[in-house]
Amino acid sequence: HIADHSQEGPRETLVAADTSRATMVAVAPLSKPTIVKKRTKKFARHFSNRFIKIRNSSWRKIHGIDSRVRRRFKGTIPQPKIGYGSDKKTRHMLPNGFFKVVVNNVKEVELLMMHNRTYAAEIAHAVSVRKRKAIIERAEQLSIKVLNAGAKVRAEDN
Repeated sequence: HIADHSQEGPRETLVAADTSRATMVAVAPLSKPTIVKKRTKKFARHFSNRFIKIRNSSWRKIHGIDSRVRRRFKGTIPQPKIGYGSDKKTRHMLPNGFFKVVVNNVKEVELLMMHNRTYAAEIAHAVSVRKRKAIIERAEQLSIKVLNAGAKVRAEDN
């Protein structure tokens, strides 16, 4: 499939990765259960509302001997605990129903051959455009979903 964009000038053909999405049958996950998040809000660090320097910082465990939060007094901020954990079946599952696997080369894509309905490939950040095209091409042959297939792949010039 070669798309003709005659109004745009030099960009006339699309790279194979972009056209493959139009021809390739979308791979559906084996099962797509509803993902239940017990808590979506981040846990606020104690005193993050009082001191500007720790306003947006991540959760830190409180260690003070007299701390009301550590002693879990009524009315204090909630702390992370095991009860907030996700269901084992849906933990790390993406909203599309797949689990993500970071791949660096074609050999790693081939590991997902028998699990293409459970795992989706994500090409690592430092992979070159040449290797990306090879990975995307092989993933298409094995019908493996590539999450970032369009990344770093630009339209070619004629």
